[in-house]
Amino acid sequence: MSRAEAPDVFAAFSSLRQHQRNGQRSPHKPLLALLALGRLAATGRSDVPWSVAEEQLADLIAEFGPASNTGRAQSAAYPFTRLRADHIWVLDRDVDDDKVSPLRAGVTGRFEAALEQRLAADPTLAGAVARALVDSHFPPTVAGDVLLAVGFDPEVSHLGVPSPTVRKRSAAWRTSILRAWDDQCAFCGFDGRLAGMAVAVEAAHVRWFTEQGPDDLDNGLALCSLHHKLFDRGVLGLDDDLAVTVSQRFSARTSSGRAVYEIHGRRLTPRPGTQSPAVEHVAWHRRQVFQGSPLK
Repeated sequence: MSRAEAPDVFAAFSSLRQHQRNGQRSPHKPLLALLALGRLAATGRSDVPWSVAEEQLADLIAEFGPASNTGRAQSAAYPFTRLRADHIWVLDRDVDDDKVSPLRAGVTGRFEAALEQRLAADPTLAGAVARALVDSHFPPTVAGDVLLAVGFDPEVSHLGVPSPTVRKRSAAWRTSILRAWDDQCAFCGFDGRLAGMAVAVEAAHVRWFTEQGPDDLDNGLALCSLHHKLFDRGVLGLDDDLAVTVSQRFSARTSSGRAVYEIHGRRLTPRPGTQSPAVEHVAWHRRQVFQGSPLK
């Protein structure tokens, strides 16, 4: 019996063989599998044309893989051709491993037929496999971003059985928010980049998504990782004039910690055309999240 016919679908993905050189991690195959799982969950089919992989898979590898001097197309071609050796992936025509030119003739990859049928038969299974796969290859601070990038709710459980009342997040919202705020923290201006991509700058809901906050541009801010956490914990907030407020309950002794005080009163300065947080969402955050009273 082939692996795709085995009853344990999770085992088929958990044992992906990855290329290792000098201890460098290589999440290329998992990222391709996640991309295909996302397409399967969205369309019912895992088909990934090379034209899609050359762009979207290359983006995933560039953002979530290790730094590399290998070209984008070549980086995507490695997993696209070599995942076949793991017996879960097939191409619609025979091509040599790692060769980009033959792929551009219109090659499409997909999960092996029996495996795809098993995944498609259970609507929760693709999400559960994606959650297990991403947790196996990325830390919690990155796992949610990877899931969003391939179209899954980052809060999907390991069991893959979301509540029927849970809304599906917009995979495009994060990108739209970061772009609207120029890939920099709205509170402190941090704009770090790694290999040309924003790093430690996140899309933050003003009214929490779990509390019916919409994935709208007027309900989001680009915040650095620190200020995102402090905003969600109620240390930081916004007043009616969209100036940053710091809670009186917050205290710090070191110069690094006390730097938080310095952003108190700093007014948001979005670029022209960017939607500022809506009054109702700011008011919700002030009532439901912000801790106590702001500094004087």
